[in-house]
Amino acid sequence: RTSRRTMQIATALSRARSHVSTSKMLITSRVRGMQFLGTLHVRNYQGRSHDDDKYDRERVKNSKRIVIKVGTAVVFNNVTGQLAVSRIGGLVEQMKALKMQGKQILLISSGAVGLGRGQLKMTNEDTDGSVQGILNKQACAATGQAALLGMYTSMMGSMGMTCAQVLITQHDFVCPERYAKLTDTLERLVELDIIPIINENDVVTGGAASGSDAAFTDNDMLSALVAAGVRADAVAMMTDVDAVFDKPPSEPGASRISVYDKDQVVEIGALSVGGRGGMASKIVSAQTAAAGGVNAVVANGIDLENIYRIFNGDDIGTLFPAADMRPTKLQHWLAHAATSTSMGGSVKVTVSAAKRLAAGMTRMPLQKDEILDVCGVLDPNSPVEILDVVGNVIGRGMVSACMNSPTVDDNTIKGFSNLVKMPGFNIELAADPVADDALQ
Repeated sequence: RTSRRTMQIATALSRARSHVSTSKMLITSRVRGMQFLGTLHVRNYQGRSHDDDKYDRERVKNSKRIVIKVGTAVVFNNVTGQLAVSRIGGLVEQMKALKMQGKQILLISSGAVGLGRGQLKMTNEDTDGSVQGILNKQACAATGQAALLGMYTSMMGSMGMTCAQVLITQHDFVCPERYAKLTDTLERLVELDIIPIINENDVVTGGAASGSDAAFTDNDMLSALVAAGVRADAVAMMTDVDAVFDKPPSEPGASRISVYDKDQVVEIGALSVGGRGGMASKIVSAQTAAAGGVNAVVANGIDLENIYRIFNGDDIGTLFPAADMRPTKLQHWLAHAATSTSMGGSVKVTVSAAKRLAAGMTRMPLQKDEILDVCGVLDPNSPVEILDVVGNVIGRGMVSACMNSPTVDDNTIKGFSNLVKMPGFNIELAADPVADDALQ
């Protein structure tokens, strides 16, 4: 099954490989969102059979801890500018049914900004990217979040369920200590039979984070990071379309992709109405969740029965099967949530060491003569970037011993508890006279 889990996304997605863990280090790769233009070419899960698909749907059905993400288009009525009360009621009813099956549930809900915009009688232009627009958006978020949580609290309470509000910022993910505290708290809440209702704290961020220094840019990626962080079994990303299609579903001849199986060409359409995430975002996010050992399903949340169908193992939406080998929280954080600003410094290694990372040869630890330079004051538990000989970032690691000097000494090689391979490194670009010997 490991070989058929191998994923490759060309053009707009990074390559993602199955996680390989040893006593010394971990090799993985990072799936990051990018600006999607034109056509997205996807190569996924070679050699799958119908039985494989049934097996993975069964794993979703048997999930114990689940994350449900509902977008703005699901909870917000774009015509009236108010909450879609009937859909939220249907969502809560299905959550109750799932809890009666013994499932632990975390809910990630968008909609605060859209709801607040309607309550404050503002337009999209009033909440643009200008200084005043960002302030208006933050005011909308504050107003809408109160109404949104009030609706959930009332409806869940009437069905004998308890919820808790959790508002998250980028800093809660880019800092490993805060990430650990956040995920530990979420796990404790579900152990106490409480449903966390999670959203980005747009009141203080304005939802403006983007680029390589953002752990997430919308609630699709937030749901993937949360699901992996709390060791969930499955995440349902509910949206306003039925699934991932090979082209925008409004176009003639569009076909639903049940499970990513073989070479696909996915034509990316417009963003979801009222939200920040489009289908490209959901593909990247679902891949991130899958790399973290979480089965991810993208499906239509406007149909009130779909959440139950997903967790009944029905062939609905598009399934991204989980990687067979689940990384630890730290490993997934390094690969997917840590940003360049999280790094405490960098370590430059020889081509032979870089080739070992690229080839997945993890049993041989870094040798002293493979470390060319250490940059930065690297304290214990400090994340670092690993550079090739020309300065390209090829990986990341976590310092487990003090490396507080720019010089390389006998203790340097003891300083890494994990190594994480990054995408985009071509091992054919350079030659190293000791590479052949080092790789024997």
